[in-house]
Amino acid sequence: MGDMANSSIEFHPKPQQQREAPHAGGFGCTLAELRSLMELRGAEALQKVQEAYGDVSGLCRRLKTSPTEGLANNANDLEKRRQIYGQNFIPPKQPKTFLQLVWEALQDVTLIILEVAAVVSLGLSFYAPPGEESEACGNVSAGAEDEGEAEAGWIEGAAILLSVSCVVLVTAFNDWSKERQFRGLQSRIEQEQRFSVIRDGQLLQVPVAALVVGDIAQVKYGDLLPADGVLIQGNDLKIDESSLTGESDHVRKSADKDPMLLSGTHVMEGSGRMVVTAVGVNSQTGIIFTLLGAGGEEEEKKDKKGKQQDGAMESSQTKAKKQDGAVAMEMQPLKSAEGGEMEEREKKKASAPKKEKSVLQGKLTKLAVQIGKAGAAAAIILVLYFVIETFVVDGRAWLAECTPVYVQYFVKFFIIGVTVLVVAVPEGLPLAVTISLAYSVKKMMRDNNLVRHLDACETMGNATAICSDKTGTLTTNRMTVVQSYLGDTHYKEVPAPSTLTPKILDLLVHAISINSAYTTKILPPEKEGALPRQVGNKTECALLGFVLDLKQDFQPVREQIPEDKLYKVYTFNSVRKSMSTVIRMPDGGFRLFSKGASEILLKKCTNILNSNGESRGFRPRDRDDMVKKIIEPMACDGLRTICIAYRDFSAAQEPDWDNENEVVGDLTCIAVVGIEDPVRPEVPEAIRKCQRAGITVRMVTGDNINTARAIAAKCGIIQPGEDFLCLEGKEFNRRIRNEKGEVVPGPAALPAPSRVLAIPPPTSAQHPQSRGSSTATLASSGRWWP
Repeated sequence: MGDMANSSIEFHPKPQQQREAPHAGGFGCTLAELRSLMELRGAEALQKVQEAYGDVSGLCRRLKTSPTEGLANNANDLEKRRQIYGQNFIPPKQPKTFLQLVWEALQDVTLIILEVAAVVSLGLSFYAPPGEESEACGNVSAGAEDEGEAEAGWIEGAAILLSVSCVVLVTAFNDWSKERQFRGLQSRIEQEQRFSVIRDGQLLQVPVAALVVGDIAQVKYGDLLPADGVLIQGNDLKIDESSLTGESDHVRKSADKDPMLLSGTHVMEGSGRMVVTAVGVNSQTGIIFTLLGAGGEEEEKKDKKGKQQDGAMESSQTKAKKQDGAVAMEMQPLKSAEGGEMEEREKKKASAPKKEKSVLQGKLTKLAVQIGKAGAAAAIILVLYFVIETFVVDGRAWLAECTPVYVQYFVKFFIIGVTVLVVAVPEGLPLAVTISLAYSVKKMMRDNNLVRHLDACETMGNATAICSDKTGTLTTNRMTVVQSYLGDTHYKEVPAPSTLTPKILDLLVHAISINSAYTTKILPPEKEGALPRQVGNKTECALLGFVLDLKQDFQPVREQIPEDKLYKVYTFNSVRKSMSTVIRMPDGGFRLFSKGASEILLKKCTNILNSNGESRGFRPRDRDDMVKKIIEPMACDGLRTICIAYRDFSAAQEPDWDNENEVVGDLTCIAVVGIEDPVRPEVPEAIRKCQRAGITVRMVTGDNINTARAIAAKCGIIQPGEDFLCLEGKEFNRRIRNEKGEVVPGPAALPAPSRVLAIPPPTSAQHPQSRGSSTATLASSGRWWP
């Protein structure tokens, strides 16, 4: 039957299971046993699961959980699991104390110069030279001060020290208050982060920190896994493990080949269900954070141990060598950084900057140093002038009895030089900059715009262009189907179910209900009169809402064909721009449902359903007519167009399911729908403010160029008649790359006024940066960050 992507629990026959030894809490697995299990990969991990538990179901039984129903939502049981296996929480690094922040602030070059100048000035102000003079030696008159000036000489040094103290205290307090603000923000974000788990047979969204060992978690495209687990069932699941292993290639996961899922990794394709086996500091991410000393005092303890750490490193290296290459590659950089190699650590500490400086602070520090050098040069020239004038021009002879007087000369000349230097150094400059930046940050905090690093604040102030994603950023990301093409008829609103033939209606409901993530749902509103809640992918929510608007229900279809009965799933990604699902029919054949961007999927359609629900030929000429009469008018109204199609396979002619191009072809078009995503009401005014400030706003989206153009016009990014400001991906890449495929720097590659880029992520902001401008990227999803 080919390699099925829906890899549910299908292992080899169970070997004779070992007797389950009683463990703490009455569970069949210890914490150390689960940690050692999660260190394995691939076939080795699968073999360990089979030998120790029989299969994943056996592991679930040991953990007293159900692969389908999940844990019982019992507070006592959940608390006991946290006590035995730990909480899904990694202790943050201890914040710096106020005195540490004061010490960091004192490391500024400008402040160091001021500190030295203040100490010298204070010391010289209290110096009282001897008053012995003689006619032969003459009087020490160069730069002499009167008695009042001598008594007030300490004021200059004290004023400098007071200025330095103000700068240091303001800087330290500002950093301390920002740290507190961000600790609170991080705590709030952690509480808001939720993950899908099954408890008591119900799919719930629980806080990530509330996950416990034994939970059955639903994973899907776009998720960041919050805990380690073993895959129970998966649909074409691919994981990006580069954050742990450094390997950029996506790793295919399946219950019968490689079922190990690790925290901190990203789900790039597919969906599935896993049983949580390690959380918090016991997960792979938690272990790495512990090794890196993110737990606060761990780093200091390891630094003190020295040789003991070397021995621990050697033992951990021996242990890693016993594992496969992926694990060794994963752990090696950690061991090299933390395994007692003191020289490398000291080098890193020496090379690491003690405190980041903003752009303006860096420039002003450089200016202060230059001014200080100029003052020092002037002071040296002035001292040399007095020396030459006294001993060369006036011709004073060096007499032994006059040595104290001549020393007094030199001390006085030195005082004059230091005075020039102290006056030259701008002691008020750091104070003015620090206070102004602290005021700006406080003002932004009142607008709930938290800035942790002052250089980010200044960089945004220098931004000349903003590249913004469309969906969820410029628009509300609450999508609804407002137009459709069904049975040779273009409906400008949701059609009545009676106007559609039963075959078209049945195929449409099944295609939408089955060929979408089962975690995507439409739930009743929380308050009376409110809109229904959209949970999951917003495009799929729009299609499910369309089913409800047709007076149909998607839930009975999903209950009839549950997720683990899906035969093959080709999940959505930015390359495919489509999703396809295969199910087995009662007659032994197969049916494929597919949905995706209309410009992509219509090219794969060779048939279309007419008004009677019968299939007729769909030639390239017919497709061109549909594009002109249906697709483009929808796109010009700012609608995303989605094509929904299907294909039947007989039992006798089962295809090679790995040959996607062959399988997802020769389709029959069921419908084309137009999905509206309204522009946020505050966006047009915000864009006008940016344009008045001289900032160029560009919209970057993966949508159709006509849809992008219409939304950009609604937002005010482009004006009517400025179609030349819109570029598609092919044209964009042609302009910015040379024959070798390399990005060409320079302003000639891309017209400066371009405002709309209909291109896929993630390199959209490369070119504006290459021209030397400061470009900000604004998106609701990390996939657009360059």
